[in-house]
Amino acid sequence: MVDTDRITGAAREIGGKAQAALGDLAGDRRAQVEGRFREAQGQAESLAGQARDGLRDAADTAIDYAEDAYERGRHAAQRGTRTVTHAVEETPLLALLVAGAVGYGLALLVHGRR
Repeated sequence: MVDTDRITGAAREIGGKAQAALGDLAGDRRAQVEGRFREAQGQAESLAGQARDGLRDAADTAIDYAEDAYERGRHAAQRGTRTVTHAVEETPLLALLVAGAVGYGLALLVHGRR
C-alpha cells in the first residue's frame, strides 16, 4: 500500500520544479525561491511517505513472523501432548511413579531439607 504523502509529495515536487524553472526563465527571483521551496517540501513529504511505507512493511513482516511462530509452537505443543498421553496410556504405573518423584523433588526445592 502506497502512502498518499508519497503521491502528493511527488506532485508538489514537480510543481515546485516547474515554478522554479518558470522563475528562471522570467527572471522572477520570488518565483524561483518559492518553486525551490515547494520542491523541497515535496521531497520531504515524499520521504515521510516512504518512511511510513517502510514501517508498515516492517510491521507486516513482524506480524507474519509472529503468527508463523505461534502456529509452529501450537503444533509442537499438540505433538507433545499426544506423545505424553500415549506414554501414560501405555505405562500408567511408570507415569504415576515419575509424577510422584517430580512432586517429591519439587517439595524438597520449595521446603528444603530439615
